[in-house]
Parts: sequence; C-alpha cells; structure tokens
Amino acid sequence: MIRSMTGFGSADGVVGTARISVELRTVNHRFFSPSLKLPSALSRWENEVREALRKRIARGHITVSARMERTAVLGAVIDEARFAEYATQLKALRGKNALGGEVDVATVLRLPDVVRAGAEDDVPDDGAEALIAIVDEAAGALMVMREREGARLAAVVLDRLALINAAVERIAARAPERVIAQRDRLLENVAKLANGVVLDDQRVAQEVAILADRLDVGEEIDRFRTHIGAFTEALRDGKGEAVGKRLGFLLQEMLREANTTGSKANDAVIQRDVIAIKEELERIREQVENIE
Repeated sequence: MIRSMTGFGSADGVVGTARISVELRTVNHRFFSPSLKLPSALSRWENEVREALRKRIARGHITVSARMERTAVLGAVIDEARFAEYATQLKALRGKNALGGEVDVATVLRLPDVVRAGAEDDVPDDGAEALIAIVDEAAGALMVMREREGARLAAVVLDRLALINAAVERIAARAPERVIAQRDRLLENVAKLANGVVLDDQRVAQEVAILADRLDVGEEIDRFRTHIGAFTEALRDGKGEAVGKRLGFLLQEMLREANTTGSKANDAVIQRDVIAIKEELERIREQVENIE
C-alpha cells in the first residue's frame, strides 16, 4: 500500500485524572522528522512518543500537538518537609533575637510553597503507557488518511507512466527506420562525393556499421522498459514499505536514459517523444516527492 506523506490524525484519552487530546499532522520530508509540542506534565515522555511514531512512520515531518484538560480538582497538598524547615528556622530566629510569641501553624502555612495545588497528581508517573496508547490511536487515523491519499497519488503516477511507456514504444518502433534512413542518406552522399570513383565496399560497410552503432538506442530502450517495470511493481506491490526513495532513484535512471536517447536521436520525431517523456518524468517527480 502506497502512502502519502501528507495526513492528519487525532485521538482522545485519559491519563491519570486528565483528559488528553493528541493531534498529528505530517507533510513531506526526506527523513523521519518529528516536532513535539507536549504540555509540561507530559514532556517527560517525549522520547517514548518519538519512538512510538518511528515504528509507524518512516518518512515525513510530523507535528505532534497534545492538550491536557483536568477532569478532577484535587485538594491542596502540604509540603511537610518545607513546613518543618520553616518551623525550625522561625524558632531559631525567635530564640536568637529574643522574640516573644509562638510559632503557630497558620503562620507557617502562609509561607511560600508550603501549600500547593494537587494538579501535578493529574498525571501519574506510570502514565506513559496510557499516553502512548492515545498517540498510537491518532497515528492509526493518520495512516488511514495517508494510505487513502497514497492510493490517489499512485493512480495519477500510473497514468503518467503509461504515457511514458507509450512514448518509449514509439521510439522503439521508430529507431530502426531512422537507422535505415540515415544509412541510405550516407550511401547517397558518399556516391555523390565519389563522383564515379570506385570505392572500397568494405570501408563503406564499416562506416555504415559505425553510424548504425552510434545511432542505436536499443540498450537505452531495454533499460527504460526495465525501469518502468520496476517502478510499476513498486507502486502496485509496496507491501507497506516506504518506497518513495526507490521511486526517486528509478526516476533519475529513466531521466538518464531519456537524455542519452535524445543525444543519439538525430531525429525530430524521436526528439519530440523524448521531450514528452522528460515532461512526464518531471510531473511524476512532483508527485513522488510526497510518497513515503
């Protein structure tokens, strides 16, 4: 299944007593490139989230956004260690400075950071598994969209590839005719230049063979057909693998064969088909850039 690198997925769930909403957005990128935007209470699990995504996504820039909504209001929490420290210090100051009065509980509780809200307890220390489950669900929705878009891209690319294949076959049919025409033109020109002088038939035959070899594009056509077959197979039988880089390589090879064929052509008809092939290869390249 061919996958696009563009997609969106979201999921909600509960971690501890907090409701977490996760959104994933992906666009094309040469490599796996995650960008995580997690609330501070969840940031300790960034590595776990990144690795979970790496298992599902091979290529693409992934933006991960998470929101946290508290579902329960916890009571105040007294920091007993800080309370004891403050009390000890106040008693020491009272004795050192000969102050009267008692160090009462209310006084100590009003000091900084002795009493804090219980919000941190919304996300327990073992909440990583619950968070990863939400991320996996969002990734599943993302993959469905990427596969749907990938199928559309594959159909467009296959249509373009069919046009290229038709042009290659036209060149394959035209090439022998072009060689014969060039041979006949060479013999005609040689005869005119000889002006009745007897020529060495073996040398003329040798020159004709050199010309035919220079104009022959049979190897280029064979390699082009092989590349088209490999490209088609990769599109139709991706088997869930990331094939974007392979497709990009095959496009480069096809462009090389098109350039070589064009340089050998010396024929307006073949040149028109070579130009058409290169135009279609560029259109395919634009689509392949978004395939994982």
